[in-house]
Amino acid sequence: MQPSPKTIRADRLTGVHELSREEARRITVRAQLLDEPRPSDLLTVVRQLTLLQIDPTAAVAPNADLVAWSRLGSAYRPGDLRQALEVDRTLFEFDAMIRPMEVLPWYRAQMATFPHYDKQRIWLKANETFRHDVLAQLRADGPLLSRDIPDTSVVAWQSTGWSKDRNVTVMMEFLMASGEIAIARREGNQRLWDVADRVYRDGPVPSLEESTRARNARRLRGLGIARQKATVMAVEQVSVGDEGEPATVEGTKGTWQVDPEQLNQSFTGRTALLSPFDRLIYDRKRALDLWDFEYTLEMYKPVDKRRWGYFALPILHHDQLIGKADLIADRKAGVLRLNAIHQDVKFTKEMTDGVNAEIADLATWLQLIVS
Repeated sequence: MQPSPKTIRADRLTGVHELSREEARRITVRAQLLDEPRPSDLLTVVRQLTLLQIDPTAAVAPNADLVAWSRLGSAYRPGDLRQALEVDRTLFEFDAMIRPMEVLPWYRAQMATFPHYDKQRIWLKANETFRHDVLAQLRADGPLLSRDIPDTSVVAWQSTGWSKDRNVTVMMEFLMASGEIAIARREGNQRLWDVADRVYRDGPVPSLEESTRARNARRLRGLGIARQKATVMAVEQVSVGDEGEPATVEGTKGTWQVDPEQLNQSFTGRTALLSPFDRLIYDRKRALDLWDFEYTLEMYKPVDKRRWGYFALPILHHDQLIGKADLIADRKAGVLRLNAIHQDVKFTKEMTDGVNAEIADLATWLQLIVS
């Protein structure tokens, strides 16, 4: 067990906590359940992290499963996630994120504001009979794949992107956004839709303002420390408003918001391999501020432009991000291919042993052999 950090100071005049970078890093690692001891079950993980992001890339494993494995180790089984989503209904999927069912009312408040744009509003009004057809068929026959639903639209959806004339897909997305339908389960990467009242467990819906504050507070609890305002992210925002308490971090500009429950806690680190979509490093600016850690997901780059690999996994050791592991799961060959370990710092024997142990555990979990 590593020594507890010294008592964190707060400026007597401003009440702003003064954190070293080590203290700030330990706060966020602990908040992300990447310290010791490991959490015991999937629901605990999702409640603390606030979400698991769904992404179709499975160069090593699907993101939601890889993030769960990083916390739970090889005791985690992907079937646990399916059970929670499709049978127990303790988790739900919405907008490419998996969340605990008890926070659904916060997202119901968001759903109540849809549609957000005139183009959506006009299209839905023109296709009111189409909307009723979809809901009636799901009520009678759901869950159904999008391809099982006839296109009875009056006006086609116009777009210069992938959704042009994909009227059923657009309608399903809009009905999910408004809370009228929900994802009941998946077959591979394909979603099966049903009416929401057969999937969701609803509760009283707060105001949008109340739900925004609740979501910010929960997000801060999962991140440990974050900016009040941050760069808008493509999938899930990383700013937390004025939740928590203000703090400065040695060597960084501006102020942060810190979860006060994470202050002055003991810390026992471990080694972990992270998904490129892991919330510890998802905010690349925060990763630079707190760790000087540079990372880019390179699967969209030409091979000769890659520095670390197609789907390199960031490596955490205690409170340091120490490198990237270029790993690919070759399921046909039955091997987990280790192409390279890129060291951002010179590895100690403890680091090397920790990384090797995590790679071996990952291979065991995937039922592959390291090659």
